[in-house]
Amino acid sequence: MTADFDAPTFRSALGLFATGVTIVTARGPDGRLVGLTANSFNSVSLAPPLVLWSLARRAGSLPVFAAGSHYAIHILAAEQIELARRFATPEIDRFAGLGLEEGAGGVPLIPGCAAVFECANRSQYAEGDHIIFVGQVERCAHRAGAQPLIFHGGRYFTELPL
Repeated sequence: MTADFDAPTFRSALGLFATGVTIVTARGPDGRLVGLTANSFNSVSLAPPLVLWSLARRAGSLPVFAAGSHYAIHILAAEQIELARRFATPEIDRFAGLGLEEGAGGVPLIPGCAAVFECANRSQYAEGDHIIFVGQVERCAHRAGAQPLIFHGGRYFTELPL
């Protein structure tokens, strides 16, 4: 079946769905820290506690995430917009100057986030040009009253009451 639209049209339409912004982090077997900004996060199940996110097959960090036992998903607060930009920038030390903590499986935890989910790497599904990761949440925490960082139409926002 052939789509009757092109990739830029599809991407623009997807951009109209407002999402939260996350940073997903892991530690490679060699100790190397990896992390990236992602908005492909969603809840899957409350019992057992499962979440999902997806990563492009072409991502340089894919081998670490695919083979690792754990990763952490950080939901960013509005004041963390610079972290979102930093972890979306290629070929820099994204972890420089961060006061990291160590989470389940040795994953790096970024302080001050709106919420964090420490996940066991439960399953992976190859679909299209991405790999879908399903994580079983082993630990989670949140910061009451945190204002969310939102991504919509290629720009960052925070919540506005209606």
